[in-house]
Amino acid sequence: MSSRANPRYPKHVPIRLFDTLTQSSVDFVPRVPGQVGIYVCGPTVQSAPHIGHLRSALAYDLWRRWFTYRGLNVTLVRNVTDIDDKILAVATGEEWWALAYRIEDEFRANAAALGIQAPTYEPRATGHIGEMHGLIALLIERGHAYAATDGSGDVYFDVQSWPDYGQLTRQSPDAMVDDAAAPDRGKRDPRDFALWKGRKNDEPATASWESPWGAGRPGWHIECSAMATKYLGESFDIHGGGLDLRFPHHENELAQSRAAGHGFANTWLHNGLVTVAGQKMSKSIGNVILAADILRENDPLTVRYFLAASHYRSVMDVHDGSLAEAKAAWDRIRGFLERAAAHVSPAEVPAAFAAAMDDDLSVPAALAVLHDAVRAGNTALESGNAAETAARASEVAAMVDVLGLTPGAETDGNAYRDALGTLIERLLAERHAARERKDWAVADRIRDDFESAGIVLEDGTDHTRWSING
Repeated sequence: MSSRANPRYPKHVPIRLFDTLTQSSVDFVPRVPGQVGIYVCGPTVQSAPHIGHLRSALAYDLWRRWFTYRGLNVTLVRNVTDIDDKILAVATGEEWWALAYRIEDEFRANAAALGIQAPTYEPRATGHIGEMHGLIALLIERGHAYAATDGSGDVYFDVQSWPDYGQLTRQSPDAMVDDAAAPDRGKRDPRDFALWKGRKNDEPATASWESPWGAGRPGWHIECSAMATKYLGESFDIHGGGLDLRFPHHENELAQSRAAGHGFANTWLHNGLVTVAGQKMSKSIGNVILAADILRENDPLTVRYFLAASHYRSVMDVHDGSLAEAKAAWDRIRGFLERAAAHVSPAEVPAAFAAAMDDDLSVPAALAVLHDAVRAGNTALESGNAAETAARASEVAAMVDVLGLTPGAETDGNAYRDALGTLIERLLAERHAARERKDWAVADRIRDDFESAGIVLEDGTDHTRWSING
């Protein structure tokens, strides 16, 4: 997003976040003044990304953009789980690592199409085996993990050794179900979860690394604890991810990291899930909406608007007509900006918009402010009130920029828009001069040139508005 001249983090108006760990709204206080460290669980790359993956990635892109707008320097880490039981299970006909890379590449392309900024760091699990070994060894040393004695090579976290286990999801360990992802090989307790999985004979040798406990591969949960610590330190500001990751993944991350003596995340954020016509997305039902499909069938900015329009913590439902509704709303904004492009100048977002975003990223309330400004701007345009048009158009442009609805606007986008606007205004001035001297042939030729370029002119009593058709 575009950089601004001065930091905008007013201490008297804090950013509020809903912390899943405490189940309460809290003021955001950076561990390091002026900086924010965020770790987000990225995709497990075993199958084509779907709309839920896009929604989660966009939620933290919006958080990142708002923190940046408020003048904070954001470090965003989003991992890639590229080794996992599911990846090995579905990799038929190609190497597991080739499948993982292909799906990772597809996810990254889908995210880029929506204008989701690339994370500061995007570590792969397979690139951090050494860090995982170090963390596992520390847990064993502190008495919170143990190597199985059955020769399997497995290493488990000892749930009973950590009294705070269950604090994230407010569960008693006695009431928890067993960790289905951890085979019952040499475990002391069914609830213990795998930190290291000894190699199985039916798994490819390439999916195995040597370790102090024998050849094998990491458990899912240890990956994120190790990578978050490497890139953000033993304590950092925010851990984010989908609501479906709270248990067991995030619960286990929190337990093993705190048991290792790390402060880990100060605040936990969780984005809501996606339903389709009121039903949970499921391959068995056949209602999974693939990211590639929704992007192929809709303008990417319409999809971005749709995914952003629901509060990030709410359930977002996709139903017949939902994308059409989003398109109509986004087209009203885009249409106004195109008509008023010549009036736009750098501006701050309105106070009401900022207040909504400060309140746990309340994008629905922020969009209400945006649409009010669009309505006021259109009224000003119709009445020929240039000052009011300029004020509202500049505010709308600032809000749209913060929401990432002009991807790339910080570089080529603004230059392109400014150059186009300059050329159009020059031609409009030439056409106006031709009409003043009653040179209708030149005036009509200029109008025809505009029409052939897809630019529509609307002549008013004292001015001419232009917009791009389509």
